[in-house]
Amino acid sequence: MAQSAHANRWTTTAAVLTAAGLMTLGLGTPGASAAEPSRIDLKVLVVDNGDSPVQAITAQLESTGIPYTTVDLTDPDRPAITQAFLSDTVNGTPRAKYQGVVLPNEAPFGAGSAEQTALETYERTYGIPQVDAYTWAHPEVGLDYTSQGGWAGTLDGRDASVTAAGKAGPFGYLDGAFTFENNDTSVQESYGFVAKPREGFTSYVDLPVPAGEGKGSLIGEYAHDGRRELVVTFAYNQHQEQFRVLARGIVEWLTQGVHLGRSRNYFAVHVDDVFAPDSRWDTERNCTPGDFDCAGGDGEGTTPIRMTAADAQYAAQWQREHGFTLDMVYNAGSGEEWKSENGGTDPLADRLLADKDEYRWINHTYTHPYLGCVQDTTTVPWSCAKNADGSTRYMSRADISAQISDNHDWALAHGLPVDRSELVTGEHSGLRTTPQQPDDNPNLAGALADNGIEWIASDNSREPEQRAVGSAVTVPRHPMNVYYNVGTEAEMADEYNWIYTSAADGGSGVCESDPSSTCLDEPLDTATGYDAYIVPREARTALSHVVGNDPRPHYAHQSNLAEDRTLYPVMERVLADYAALFADNTPVENLAQRAIGTELQRRAAWRTAIANNQVTAYRVGNTVTVTAPSGTQIPVTAPEGTQKQLLLGTTAFGTPYAGARSAWTTPELLQNALKLNLPS
Repeated sequence: MAQSAHANRWTTTAAVLTAAGLMTLGLGTPGASAAEPSRIDLKVLVVDNGDSPVQAITAQLESTGIPYTTVDLTDPDRPAITQAFLSDTVNGTPRAKYQGVVLPNEAPFGAGSAEQTALETYERTYGIPQVDAYTWAHPEVGLDYTSQGGWAGTLDGRDASVTAAGKAGPFGYLDGAFTFENNDTSVQESYGFVAKPREGFTSYVDLPVPAGEGKGSLIGEYAHDGRRELVVTFAYNQHQEQFRVLARGIVEWLTQGVHLGRSRNYFAVHVDDVFAPDSRWDTERNCTPGDFDCAGGDGEGTTPIRMTAADAQYAAQWQREHGFTLDMVYNAGSGEEWKSENGGTDPLADRLLADKDEYRWINHTYTHPYLGCVQDTTTVPWSCAKNADGSTRYMSRADISAQISDNHDWALAHGLPVDRSELVTGEHSGLRTTPQQPDDNPNLAGALADNGIEWIASDNSREPEQRAVGSAVTVPRHPMNVYYNVGTEAEMADEYNWIYTSAADGGSGVCESDPSSTCLDEPLDTATGYDAYIVPREARTALSHVVGNDPRPHYAHQSNLAEDRTLYPVMERVLADYAALFADNTPVENLAQRAIGTELQRRAAWRTAIANNQVTAYRVGNTVTVTAPSGTQIPVTAPEGTQKQLLLGTTAFGTPYAGARSAWTTPELLQNALKLNLPS
């Protein structure tokens, strides 16, 4: 049965409607009157033994923005778990220092030990929930042994589902079914115990018992002795899709739906080089004509790749059919050059401009030059040219500024809905590029300021963290493994083979010398390899970002919307797989570059405030109070029906997502603390 109202939404048995259960609702400690509820701090205690399940949950807390304290069981100098460590009194009010506890298993200190007893007493007294990050099936966690109609073994490739109780409770943001990853059939990726529940246990996620009858639990709530445990009986790490899908529900159960931090699922795709042609991979020479390391040939090579009007028409229609907006990252000057070289007409530009309001547009400079140091291409790899005094020769501030302003002015003249504050430089140039250019072009920051640029894209594979460039801030982008220099699936598979195949199998052998790379067992079939191998891998990588609360955009190129239109199968796979996993109350958020940059900037400020112990947050009864440094945006997640306290009256808090409400917010006028009133 569903528990009513505010924080304790998911208690499912009458056994916890005891004094401890009432405390879970924040109503008061045993012996205290309802008018004197306890204070529960909005922080999580993590007891870490070094295993991946605890670290996975910790990563979810970190990503969401939830403060936590870690006790390292491998540290001989760690603090002891005592009553004083867990609770105290503040201004005469009993205080629970932690709203939830994450343990590696149900009793890491040993059943009956002083520390285990202190922890269980604390949980019972204040109604604090406990997550058993990974344990085996046995009666002490409310499950039958697997020998009693259950099963233990490899879960790879098996289909699990959220139960009715799970959908009515902490996993209501999921459609219901999901599949355990099986990325390598030669490796055991997930092991688990599928077991039958006993009295007091409510399964939230289950799986048909292999070679048996009925279903057994993988995640469930065990209510007993005035305590509540979320019991997880399969192993996982923070990168596996099954954990990423379930992580939100685990944390929401742990915090009873009231916590600092917020989490959304994001997906944005930037299409670079719009209006410009892209060079084509030469399948004979295994290089791209025009690149410094592509020797031989006539210097021009194969026909460049450029979208047609039909490709543009398809892009607009695809967006409408999928409810998804692409960011067109444009080079107007390159388009004008194409136009002048092709009879003064450009059907592609005409079609894109006719549909201009259906896209977002981002300045990519007028003609896509390299904005960093002047490149000396007499050697491979290239190096930075030097001035007479030995200093590095850079593109000037005036030239960089002209590239930005000319492209923006063209957009205004043609009515493009472009945000002046956003910029993507060609190849992310101007920013530091190791090893040749370890520092930003010193003229870049001034040129950005000249043009009102606040958000400049960077490559997440090089610089995953946001940083300042003068008055602008970077927005890291995920490169998609759909190459800029291919127009067909066969070309894509051919280049992929060159990069990821051993020299003995006809590849470059780079995968053998690069410790971060892995060689293919055998070359892909160029006729089928893209759809059969590359698309699923790239979609899985992108989806891991989407479900990992990562707002960073992905980027590909206009060439991937041309000819075989290689980008669409990847995006469609991501969106289809997402829709199959998540309920309608948890849509993908498709943000513009400015909004993504703002989200990352707020997170960084929040992490700093938490690290510096500048945040105080607690709940007393149905009231949440948060103080943070002045001007700091505070992320909070709370149940539907939560109201924000104004100086006079209240207003609805946050926006709905995944069955809860969340927002970045600050105290109201003349208030020194954020106050929220939870529903009752």
